[in-house]
Amino acid sequence: MQEEIIDSVLSGKDTFALLPTGGGKSLTFQIPALLKPGCCLVITPLVALMKDQVDRLRKMNIPARALYTGMYYNEIESIYSNAIHNKLKFLYISPERLLNQTFQMALVKMEINLIAVDEAHCISQWGYNFRPPYLRIAEIRDFYPQVPLLALTATATPKVVEDILDKLRFKTRNVFRSSFERRNLAYRVYKENDKTSKIIHLLANSKGSAIVYVRNRKKTRELADILVKNKIAATSYHAGLDNRVRSQRQHAWNLGQIRVMVATNAFGMGIDKPDVRQVIHYSLPDCLESYFQEAGRAGRDGKTSVAVLLYNNQDIGHAKKQLTESFPDIKIIRNIYNALGNYFNIPEGSGKDLGYNFRITEFVNDYGFGLLTTYSAIKLLEKEGFIAFDESGGHYSRLKVLLNNEQLYRFIVENPKFEKLLKGMLRSYGGLFTDYVDIYEKQLAKRLEMKPEQVINALSYLSKLKILSYFPIKSQPQIFYNTVRLPVVNIGFSKENYQNLKDAAAQRLEALISFLTNNNECRSIQLLRYFGEEHGNRCGICDVCLSVNETGLNALEFGQIETKIKKMLTNNARHLYEIVPLIPDFEEDKILSVIEWLLDNGTLIRQKDERLRLSNELKLEL
Repeated sequence: MQEEIIDSVLSGKDTFALLPTGGGKSLTFQIPALLKPGCCLVITPLVALMKDQVDRLRKMNIPARALYTGMYYNEIESIYSNAIHNKLKFLYISPERLLNQTFQMALVKMEINLIAVDEAHCISQWGYNFRPPYLRIAEIRDFYPQVPLLALTATATPKVVEDILDKLRFKTRNVFRSSFERRNLAYRVYKENDKTSKIIHLLANSKGSAIVYVRNRKKTRELADILVKNKIAATSYHAGLDNRVRSQRQHAWNLGQIRVMVATNAFGMGIDKPDVRQVIHYSLPDCLESYFQEAGRAGRDGKTSVAVLLYNNQDIGHAKKQLTESFPDIKIIRNIYNALGNYFNIPEGSGKDLGYNFRITEFVNDYGFGLLTTYSAIKLLEKEGFIAFDESGGHYSRLKVLLNNEQLYRFIVENPKFEKLLKGMLRSYGGLFTDYVDIYEKQLAKRLEMKPEQVINALSYLSKLKILSYFPIKSQPQIFYNTVRLPVVNIGFSKENYQNLKDAAAQRLEALISFLTNNNECRSIQLLRYFGEEHGNRCGICDVCLSVNETGLNALEFGQIETKIKKMLTNNARHLYEIVPLIPDFEEDKILSVIEWLLDNGTLIRQKDERLRLSNELKLEL
């Protein structure tokens, strides 16, 4: 549907595109923006995706930059200047940037040709990653009433779609919706107590690249080590790794040098590897939206691939407990906000746009809060726009030359001891005179046959002399203050909004548990119905369909007999000898095969008097 979406945007219409993961969403705003004068403003909450897309565009000599929390003042000013003077085609921002007064003042001076809202489900309280700053998007439309808006998401239920259209002030309902059906993707759910052994078996008996998703960083390392010991080439990936290490591991996986990536959900954005044959969830995903996105990274080349979800009763109990702990009382959230200010020694009224190194384990030990409660409170404070939490640390150092070419040459002549470094730096990195560039000091030092600390010290000294602007790497997670530290009474959470968020999260968990435990309906049909497609067909390759196939009946026959049996038992239990004569269109053997399957999978229950009845869960559904 890319062409239709692009045509809609080029004709000046507000457009909503609902395309599954891998559906080529970015192209639908990049092409219209390149065809029109001015700059495209792209709003996305995913810093990793911002950087990935900006890097790709710049490699094609398309001027693009990203603004995100944690950048230095000089970098931000440079980007504003380029945008105002029409030197950019794409400006990527986080939704929190919309709250920034300096950005608002710069925005009105820019020539904007398109507003693209990625991950548009974040604007809805009923979406799975609600971000209150997204609600400010509608306000910036007042500055550019004639500029079209393109909203994009890979996962939205019908309720969320309507909410997005309303919140973004769509003049007319203009929705392009691609089907969520993936005919080549086999969804398989297994209830397993020994999940590690199951994963080893799945990987040992298959070929091709794979991703294994786990909940926490420690588990990525442990499971990757176990796979390696079982002669399966694997490595780990999570947000706490140095940025360079993450890049190296992803590159090795992309090239097929590493077969299996064991990762948290930090691994995913920007992945376009077409030949992933398996995506395995060792831990439960956050919700069906997350699961659909993550599972959808398999089989993008159209060949048959498998998405496996492993669970046990303990996982479900943990997920329910985590839901409760993920929404601490508002009073506790305020107390944690106050404690953060004390931890960083920030007076009230100070701290705006500043970042502070943050060790969460040290913080919870010092102040006595629970780890999950603290993390959840920080994420809620981040969603409300008070702070931003950069969990990864480990970004590259950044560098820009402040002198022009002639001035720098004169400086080198007058200061020959810096000649080797400065000339080597200019040979290694392009664009240093016009923009901030990511650098890696160890690599530069090796190239120049210097020690890394010599390079770092020299760059720091030259930065003090204003020869260049140098920002060393951040090695720890950081918390940034989007506003000054406020008095606790000013940390506002609408009780209604807070409860809506909690209710929506509970509904998503309920839908996930239903998907796990519904073993009598095609997995694909279940997912399609969740996303608003009511008339899906059996996929024939999921665990439920494979089980049905063992009966020897085709999908149509099985479905017709199953429907008749369910209808027959809706109000009354019946003996087997009563059921068979009431389905005269099919042979007795086929009817008995379906009944046996329904009994084995818990759809039917055999009572003490030998009569058959529907399970209580199915009765409730019917």
